[in-house]
Amino acid sequence: MLDPGQLLAAYDLQVRPTEHEGLPEGVRAEADGPIVRVVGRKEGFISAPRDLGLNGPELDALIRRQRDFFAARGEAVEWKLRSHHLPTDLPGRLAAAGFHAQEEETVLVGLAEEMAAAGAPTPEEVELREVEGETDLRRIAALEAAVWGEDRSWLSDDLLARKRADPARLRILWATAEGEVVSAAWLEFNPGTEFAGLWGGSTLAGWRRRGIYRALVALRAQLAVAAGYTYLQVDASFQSRPILERLGMVAVTSTTPHLWTPGDGLPTVGPGSPA
Repeated sequence: MLDPGQLLAAYDLQVRPTEHEGLPEGVRAEADGPIVRVVGRKEGFISAPRDLGLNGPELDALIRRQRDFFAARGEAVEWKLRSHHLPTDLPGRLAAAGFHAQEEETVLVGLAEEMAAAGAPTPEEVELREVEGETDLRRIAALEAAVWGEDRSWLSDDLLARKRADPARLRILWATAEGEVVSAAWLEFNPGTEFAGLWGGSTLAGWRRRGIYRALVALRAQLAVAAGYTYLQVDASFQSRPILERLGMVAVTSTTPHLWTPGDGLPTVGPGSPA
């Protein structure tokens, strides 16, 4: 049986440092004290260790610097926060600096070999295959926009740039039926670790509950096993968590993105403010 505590320790040690590796051309990582900020994507990203080692005014100043850095660029920024992060008052200090908590997701980890064997039959008309061309990636972005009801046109450029930066690191798959893209997902290898990450996994409403999501998980698990990886990890929404847990994944922590956008303005009072 998988031990959540041991998996979390391995996740912190191996996966977390890879958040700012394998960046495409034009994207860079910059250290600022204990954190690393990623600059040059659609929005900024803050990667932080489990324990920032800062408290009070020093922590507020660190948070302000990240917010103000991206404010000067006219860009949004996401601070990726896990529930086991320290100090414990970090969520409140981010909120005081104008960062808004987004939907919580659960970090799940599973054995790739077990999940590779946990596929599901799909409708005969559904074909699963790997894709990588620009036209295919734009069709995936259109699928994502249809599923989530928002502009996802940036996604195709992001996936394409990441493929060009390191072609072996990212494997992108889709499911089609009668010429229509009905689901898509991708797998990211973390070289030098035992972990590969599951991302995407969006399916059109009319094609859900037909085994496609599970089949894409199994296919990605097979690719991970073939590449020598032991574990799969995913930030799971409340919709996908039950499916993945039935496939053998276990919860190790939760993650709540905290987002600041230029439209939020700059707070003038309270912790994390310039005052």
